[in-house]
Amino acid sequence: MKNLKKVIWATAILGLVICGFFAYSIYNAIFSPNTSFENEEAYVFIPSEATINQVKEQLVPLLKDWTTFEAVAERKGYINNVKGGKYAIKKGMNNNDIVNSLRSGNIPVKVSFNNQETVEALAGRIAVQIEADSISLVNAFNDSEFLKANELNEDTKLSLFLPNTYEFFWNSNAVGFRDRMLKEYKRFWNKERKEKAALLNLTPSKVASLAAIVQKETVKADERSRVAGVYLNRIRQGIPLQADPTVIFAIKKETGNYDTIIKRVLYRDLEIVSPYNTYKNRGLPPGPITMPDISSIKAVLNPEKHDYLYFVADVSNFGYHMFAKTLAQHNRNKEQYVRWLNNQNIRR
Repeated sequence: MKNLKKVIWATAILGLVICGFFAYSIYNAIFSPNTSFENEEAYVFIPSEATINQVKEQLVPLLKDWTTFEAVAERKGYINNVKGGKYAIKKGMNNNDIVNSLRSGNIPVKVSFNNQETVEALAGRIAVQIEADSISLVNAFNDSEFLKANELNEDTKLSLFLPNTYEFFWNSNAVGFRDRMLKEYKRFWNKERKEKAALLNLTPSKVASLAAIVQKETVKADERSRVAGVYLNRIRQGIPLQADPTVIFAIKKETGNYDTIIKRVLYRDLEIVSPYNTYKNRGLPPGPITMPDISSIKAVLNPEKHDYLYFVADVSNFGYHMFAKTLAQHNRNKEQYVRWLNNQNIRR
């Protein structure tokens, strides 16, 4: 009888030890730190429709023990519910915290672009910042039904994109990015701005076309409203814009090489046959020659009122221009610029 009691007690104690061991193992698997990196945090980028194996490829270098993580992930239902996005894994996180982060901690990313001259260039810029690839982005931007539905076309589609910094989830697709740009475009072109454009006899797309020229003409934001005023004066008087940036764009468009650098427009360049050549064609070109900054668009909508019809670079104050009301005055101003070009041996 005594021996039986000893066996029972021994069995009970052994059972408690085993249960304790398993409890400790489970606790350890769930709540013990399981990161192996030294930085304060690391990021993983999980593609849309990813499998747990794709998650594993990114997590294994960051974890001490993949097996315990996988066990916890399976218990919490993550294995078959992987979600795309950018996620932060903080130093010292346990498996439970890591799974929770991967389930609900999708972090927005900052997406920026500036004055791209083509949607292809924009697609390349965006594709390195979100999951969408450049081909799918170009296809979304060029979707004829989308363009038609939003009163855009091949020439005016650049006006849809307002250079800025936006927040997106990393796993955004091409259509999602494009539709967000449409939303931002519509938000920007509110009733007040449309009314200002109408007072200038311009549509939003035409404002963008003029703003793109202003953008190319001066890097000085405080000068843009004055430059815009010059071009609006010329439009009102029926004088060709004669904007060198449009000729440069026409050359790039004809050759298909948008990386071409032209520092000096030659007389022979002015003969190019293109609707973008504002020396040959009156009024605005058919569309923007770049994606203008919001500051350039605002400069067109709020132009400086003056009688200037001409301007040329001021070599005594680089970045700014000398303005003139008459051609004779302009030609005198132009002499200093031509002389500077020649002295710098700038032939093209």
